[in-house]
Amino acid sequence: MPRTALIVIDMLNTYAHEDAEALVPSVREALHGVTALLKHARAGDSPVIYVNDNFGEWRSHHGEILRAALDGHHGDLVEPVAPDENSLFVVKARHSIFYETPLAYLLGQLRTERVVLCGQVTEQCVMYSALDAHIRHFDVVVAADAVAHIDADLAEAALRMMRCNMSADICATDDVTFDARRAERPRPVNASGTGAAAPER
Repeated sequence: MPRTALIVIDMLNTYAHEDAEALVPSVREALHGVTALLKHARAGDSPVIYVNDNFGEWRSHHGEILRAALDGHHGDLVEPVAPDENSLFVVKARHSIFYETPLAYLLGQLRTERVVLCGQVTEQCVMYSALDAHIRHFDVVVAADAVAHIDADLAEAALRMMRCNMSADICATDDVTFDARRAERPRPVNASGTGAAAPER
């Protein structure tokens, strides 16, 4: 099957923004799905990549971002999904995980052909990231029970758009598969792109 990466979007959140009150209940619902995906990806040989907003602090590195989120208003939503020592980390400043970030290069280094997206917000960062992944010829999977929304109607529309316009596989967490564990993970090599493959969960 295609080499798969799990991408966790903006789950290290301080919940200090104006939409937090509307977002938090949906994050609580999605938390089980996100933790299940992390468990399954880590149990195999799939890279786990956190792509997270930098809160406008350009000096921030992932340790500072994680600490700010854990010390924020809802640290209980952050702790279960915190990166482990093998996780990779990319900082973003805008909605898409690809916009002005090294993510595409990193995925090429990992020989990734298929990305599984989870996190927040369905109708914003997840949707824009799915589009950017699609136009870069990655197979896109979105675990519908592992993404959180602010507006339920917009989120439902966004999932339909991802399915219809971006060829995304919208499915349940339990239906997502990851790479089988290998005896030794191959060393990253220089790669400039990815190949398209038939959609596979």
